[in-house]
Amino acid sequence: MNKYYALVTGGSRGIGRAICQKLYRMGYEVLINYVSNTAAAEETLASLDGHGELLRFDVADADAVKAAIEGWQAAHPDDYIEVLVNNAGIRKDNLLIWMEPGEWKSVLDTSLNGFFNVTHAVIQPMLLHKYGRIVNVASLSGLKGLPGQTNYSAAKGGLIAATKALAQEVARKKVTVNAVAPGFIHTDMVEGLDEATLKKDIPAARFGDPEEVAALVGFLASRDASYITGEVISINGGLYS
Repeated sequence: MNKYYALVTGGSRGIGRAICQKLYRMGYEVLINYVSNTAAAEETLASLDGHGELLRFDVADADAVKAAIEGWQAAHPDDYIEVLVNNAGIRKDNLLIWMEPGEWKSVLDTSLNGFFNVTHAVIQPMLLHKYGRIVNVASLSGLKGLPGQTNYSAAKGGLIAATKALAQEVARKKVTVNAVAPGFIHTDMVEGLDEATLKKDIPAARFGDPEEVAALVGFLASRDASYITGEVISINGGLYS
């Protein structure tokens, strides 16, 4: 019996964890990528009832990505990663006038260069098998722009543009490429924000939950979404469209 594999970068917690759990429920063996939080990654793995494995590497490190993916492929010569969710991302918020070069570079390296490094490593087998799903987790910040997030907005805006371009390159091979753009979601990424004030501007009057983002990702990763590609779908409670 063939197994079907999905890779989720930044899959140890928050939205990434919820996506891993959704893909497991869809029947996938889930490769949980993480870079440092081993305890959280192991908690996510434990929730998949034996249908997953950990794949530790820093998405910003091209050599590490290549080595990890090639190592996995060598151990699974008859399989390939048919679903990729580029979820890894970090925030280093600051006004541009005070932003350090490292704050700019690290955010771009993770969200945007990480997309390139991982997608480049897994896309060829998708094309050869003439089936694949790539879902990129962007952000409201990449669509609207948010003050104090010039670096994050640039990274996620670039990810959105890359989604649209790559979708056109691979559609004939039955590989779809889409993005989701969450607004304010209950994760570690929104810690420190004034939820009570912010939700007053959200028509749905609340922050979203990781499982709601995961449900959207799961649909885009499914065969039911075969005619949807190059799209960026907002999930923000009506805050911005």
